[in-house]
Amino acid sequence: MFYCRQITIQNFIQTLANMSDSDYIPGKEDYAVKTKKTRKLVKPTTKESFSEEEKYTIKATRTRKPTKPATLRDASNVTALESSDEEKYTVKATKSRQQPKQKTQTTLKDTSVTDVLEIDHSSDEVVKPKSRRQAKKSTLSALKDSPSALDSSDEEKYIVRPTKSRQQPKKTIQTTLMTLKDTSDVLEIVHSSVKPTKSRQQPKQTTLMTLKDTSDVLLEIDPKSRKQPKQSTLSTLEDISNALGSTDEENYTVKPTKSRQKFKQTTLDPGYSPDEEEHIAKATNTRKPSSKTSSNKASSRKASSSKVTSSEISSDKTASKKPVEEVYQKKTQLEHILLRPDTYVGSVQTFTEKLWVYDSDKSVMVYRDVTYVPGLYKIIDEILVNSADNKIRDPTMDTIKVDIDVKSGTISIYNNGNGIPVEIHKEENVYVPELIFGHLLTSSNYNDNEKKVTGGRNGYGAKLTNIFSTEFIIETVDSSAGKKYRQIFRDNMSVKESPKISSYSKKEEYTMVTFRPDFQRFNMPNGFDDDIIALLKKRVYDLAGCVKNVKVFLNGERLKIKNFKEYALMYLSGNDDFVDLQSSIIYEEVNQRWEIAFVPSLEGSFRHISFVNSINTTKGGTHVNYIADQIVEKLMAVVTKKAKDAKNIKKNQIKNHMWLFINCLIENATFDSQTKEHLTLKVSSFGSKCNPSETYYNKLLKSSVIGSILDDVKHKQSKELKKTDGKKIGRIVGIAKLDDANNAGGKKRQDCTLILTEGDSAKALAVAGLSVVGRDNYGIFPLRGKLLNVREGAHSQIMNNVEIQHIKQILGLKQGKVYNSTDELRYGHLMIMTDQDHDGSHIKGLIINFLDYFFPSLLKVPGFLMEFVTPIVKCTRGNIKKSFFTIPEFTSWMENNDNGKGWKIKYYKGLGTSTSAEAKDYFGDLKTHRKPFKAIQEGERELIDMAFNKKKADDRKEWLKSYEPGTYMNHSVKEITIKDFINKELILFSRADNERSIPNVLDGFKPGQRKVLYTCIKNKYKNEIKVSSLAGAVLTDAAYHHGDSSLQGTIIAMAHDFVGSNNINVLYGVGQFGTRSLGGKDAASARYISVTVPSLTRLIFHPQDDILLTYCNDDGQIVEPEWYLPIIPMILVNGTEGIGTGYSTYIPNYNPLDIVNNLKLMIDGENPVPMKPWYRGFQGRIEQTDEDKYKVCGTIESLNNGSDVRITELPIRVWTQNYKEQVEQWISGTEKVPAWIIGYKENHSTTNVDFTIYLTEGELNNALEEGLEKKFKLITSINTSNMVCFDGNGRIKKYNSAEEILLEFYDYRLEYYRKRKDHMLKVLALEVNQLRNKARFIQMKIDHNLEFEGLRKAEIIKLLESEGFERFRHGKEEKSDDEDQTGNDGDGYNYLMNTKSWSFCKEEAQKLMNKKAEKEKELIVLQKKTPQEIWKEDLDAFLDEWNVKRNELSNMAIPREKLYINEALKMENLITTNNM
Repeated sequence: MFYCRQITIQNFIQTLANMSDSDYIPGKEDYAVKTKKTRKLVKPTTKESFSEEEKYTIKATRTRKPTKPATLRDASNVTALESSDEEKYTVKATKSRQQPKQKTQTTLKDTSVTDVLEIDHSSDEVVKPKSRRQAKKSTLSALKDSPSALDSSDEEKYIVRPTKSRQQPKKTIQTTLMTLKDTSDVLEIVHSSVKPTKSRQQPKQTTLMTLKDTSDVLLEIDPKSRKQPKQSTLSTLEDISNALGSTDEENYTVKPTKSRQKFKQTTLDPGYSPDEEEHIAKATNTRKPSSKTSSNKASSRKASSSKVTSSEISSDKTASKKPVEEVYQKKTQLEHILLRPDTYVGSVQTFTEKLWVYDSDKSVMVYRDVTYVPGLYKIIDEILVNSADNKIRDPTMDTIKVDIDVKSGTISIYNNGNGIPVEIHKEENVYVPELIFGHLLTSSNYNDNEKKVTGGRNGYGAKLTNIFSTEFIIETVDSSAGKKYRQIFRDNMSVKESPKISSYSKKEEYTMVTFRPDFQRFNMPNGFDDDIIALLKKRVYDLAGCVKNVKVFLNGERLKIKNFKEYALMYLSGNDDFVDLQSSIIYEEVNQRWEIAFVPSLEGSFRHISFVNSINTTKGGTHVNYIADQIVEKLMAVVTKKAKDAKNIKKNQIKNHMWLFINCLIENATFDSQTKEHLTLKVSSFGSKCNPSETYYNKLLKSSVIGSILDDVKHKQSKELKKTDGKKIGRIVGIAKLDDANNAGGKKRQDCTLILTEGDSAKALAVAGLSVVGRDNYGIFPLRGKLLNVREGAHSQIMNNVEIQHIKQILGLKQGKVYNSTDELRYGHLMIMTDQDHDGSHIKGLIINFLDYFFPSLLKVPGFLMEFVTPIVKCTRGNIKKSFFTIPEFTSWMENNDNGKGWKIKYYKGLGTSTSAEAKDYFGDLKTHRKPFKAIQEGERELIDMAFNKKKADDRKEWLKSYEPGTYMNHSVKEITIKDFINKELILFSRADNERSIPNVLDGFKPGQRKVLYTCIKNKYKNEIKVSSLAGAVLTDAAYHHGDSSLQGTIIAMAHDFVGSNNINVLYGVGQFGTRSLGGKDAASARYISVTVPSLTRLIFHPQDDILLTYCNDDGQIVEPEWYLPIIPMILVNGTEGIGTGYSTYIPNYNPLDIVNNLKLMIDGENPVPMKPWYRGFQGRIEQTDEDKYKVCGTIESLNNGSDVRITELPIRVWTQNYKEQVEQWISGTEKVPAWIIGYKENHSTTNVDFTIYLTEGELNNALEEGLEKKFKLITSINTSNMVCFDGNGRIKKYNSAEEILLEFYDYRLEYYRKRKDHMLKVLALEVNQLRNKARFIQMKIDHNLEFEGLRKAEIIKLLESEGFERFRHGKEEKSDDEDQTGNDGDGYNYLMNTKSWSFCKEEAQKLMNKKAEKEKELIVLQKKTPQEIWKEDLDAFLDEWNVKRNELSNMAIPREKLYINEALKMENLITTNNM
């Protein structure tokens, strides 16, 4: 084995040349090359060890780095290599070999002999390199002047391109390929293949070398057969002798494998002919693509990290035989357009795509596959757009003619607008027509300061048509010069004939362009075809629709299109699906520059036909987005109101339902390319605006597009809901509160019943009852309160509602499925078990609503839906028991049975009231308590929708008006109809809901407020009481059935006294009850604050009226009256608002003094004067703007310093904190509104507002110009168009004005003053009689005229009778101040016999006599008074107390309160004047 040392390359080659095949013995080689330090030693491989078809392989190491080239000059001793056998040399690359960062190329020229490697032939020793550290470099020496090898002065090129990170192979044979000139014997046949090893990285570089003027060259390079070839293979070279005798350089091409990007092909010699064979190297699958590689020039430097040195550039130039003039070329603009047409007119290759074209047979536009050349279409379109542009320049132009001659392949386009000036351009020294049509980059549109709405812009246009035509003729007339101009261009504008100018005497001008496209350049040797003709006809129709007031002719026939709307209709007639769309098109000419039309898109995608300055923008652009976005916003606003969860709908979803037609003129339009298919100009630069009218939008919103969008939303929501579907399985897990029936989902599933209960307590009752019927066929699932109203619930709410998901899974319901029976369900029946109160009825209705909305077919299945009814009242007398399932039914029975006298009555507020024993009784009598619903009948689905659809509020109003007191559901029937349930049971809930939400017109109270006042009056609270304690008392004394927190909120609201709340607070708050800063939300906790009942309250709600009121009975407990009757209508004093079922209400506050004044006018027989809203302490203005509308303005003023403003009042119910947050936004700015104020200062108190806001002088001027109140959002409005209340008879009524409320209140109040007088007369007469009898009784005792001591009780009574004393047996009438009667044991004489002993003294007797006289006088006075006079006395007492309050307020020194008092004083003076 030989070791490597430094030798001369000449000796090495000479030795190889002298060695014959017979001398070559495997394992006995004379020389072996040892690798560098990082390379392992390889076993020697002999030449004879390979067969003729085998290959020599070069394996690169993993760590081998790029070597630097070495140039060898003046090589003199070179021996040619002989080889008669075809031998294969294989280069194996690794899979992961990376591309080198730098490719190095070195030219070897005229070098002297350089010692690179020194080989000692006399030794078997391998000589190591001089420097192992320099082993990374590979040095080649040039050989020159060798008699047997090279005798040429040509420059040889040696290229070494090592990889950076080659792996170290087990076997390595280094092969050097060199350029040899004039060599007689070289390797005859070399088979070389590139085969990768598994672990070797992909080489970064491929080295190709030229072999010139050699006698023996590589004949053939075939890859060795492998299972999965991944190597790079050198292709076969044939005709060696011809190749060697030629001076042409061979061409080596790199071809990639499947996973490798293609190499760019590089020709080694510009003289290379196709006959010369190519040597091809194929890269492995994992190799990265390499750049173009040339053996004459350095490889392209693709790696970004590689740096090109000057020496490399120099060697590059030296090595290349191709002149730089051929490498680097400059083209004229004309040549460039022809060479790269896609840059200017689009592709010149045939494309097939779907486009709108004109169907000549049907005379409509059709959307079909069209095969055409975009470039050809574009050059024709350029001339068409020029004709349309001339209409902009000359408004008098009225004709465009287009003639298409298919046979000759010519097109002629004519317009009768102003011609082109026939004169010589002084600067360019050519005629203007020739300059326009025959010189590139000429245009009249270069002045961007001039606003134009033409299609031309860049100076190409018609010139492109000329360039891509074999013949182009321009003909124009200049009537002012009296000349006609005609010029012909030929051969792609390369030949220009001299223009022919003739005289012209007519006044009419025109321009006509005739041209014959160069079809060869468009790959259309047969000229026009049917598709391009259909497309061009469509384009001509475009002009007819877009260019106003112009007659358009096509092949001599005038097109019957008058306007853009008729043009749009052509698209709606070509398909049967669009028949209905012709009537649904919504068109509007917004202004002179904008025409739009809208049609619902039936394709499920956004479509548009749009034009900018007569250019068909097939790809849309900013103008399409501008119109589409406006329409989408309008549609979005409507859809979000109508659709549940529509806030999650995206704009693109709405846009997909739109088909827009847009024709617009835009100033200095810019596009993304010369093809002008997509507008890029900003909307702000359009030069005009398109704001469709409200009439247009109203038509749009009434179109079918809204329904289409909603259907799409529902369809997508339905798909999502399917994810929550149930399955028909035997056992369900994961629903903890479900007590599943044992047979559910099994063979006996149709016999199973699922019981839905109202809460866990009701479930406990049902579980107790199952001990009677068993659990095999009964399952129980408790609801957590009321089920979601799915008809109005958002999609996200329904998807996230656990109860609905559980019900679907328990029953096995599948979304969207139509059920004809319950065979596919887990249960055959669904039974609802709720309380028998109003809320229970509502829960039943919600479950029915759920089934009707999602699974309406189940309501048609007989016996599927049932309800379980329980008594709400039980009456017992002895062994007789009566059960009542509704309150109206019980009330009716009470009226007919002496109010239940002698019966034991028990109320069942809920299912939890019943005992387990009673539950067993219920389930033991299922015939009575289980009531099936009858299969839904015609018209009943509409009733369900009316009851639960928010949009049917007006229908619900009419429904509620039909309610008659005493209506109830008869549960004795076998089946309950949906109609009866809604009209007789659910209506009771709706009415109760309105009673809780809408006040009574007489006292202005809702039930909760009325219960609070009743509790305070009943318990005669004079001292402070905690709000929490008062709430507890209301629960007990007034049977309040709702939550504590809502009741506490009601109490706190009744004590509010800040601006914007109550004008007269019925309760007086002690503590922090909230301020105008947060509208009362800043009140303290109920356990910290207290209330009292002010004296003014009892003046308004007079004690003498208490006995006259009708009190309610709640489960046998006497509670609050139906309504109170204050002396003034409190509904107007404090206002109200609320939302109920089918109704809502809003009534503003009015001035109590205005109300009192009007009442006195009415008492005096006069009509009330109109009143306007008034709020105590409000310093702003309230102005009437319409019959039922008022404008409310805050107070703002500009300060003396000129740049600041001061706000001292905010509009009603604009709370201070909320307004402060608004001011903060004005300082910081938002995405839509930039910051416009500098800062602010606050000087508020709990009762007043004081902002000082700092602005710049410019912003202040803008605010003053706009109006300070408007700019600072200090204007709101009050409407009086929704004054809805219950009247005195319990009917809901709408009032048109405050005066109408006052009139109704007056009638009720005056009638009750009559009742009060009668009652007072009766009471006074009784008191006078008692006092008379008692005074006579005392006087007789003092005079000893009446003695009964020691007598029996019966004897005393007989004695009193004989003396003529009257009996007083009726409760309150028997009582006097100094009596403590205990009942009627004294047979009506207790008021006498219970007289205290001290009453018989002279002083007490005199007092009694005086009191009797006073009462007699009072009775006489009352008898003389009229009810009206009594009312006035009450009003005066109210005013007196009000005066006291005014004085207290004036001492508080609060400016707004002073204003309030001053207004009150003025009103009182007015009242006094009226009374005089």
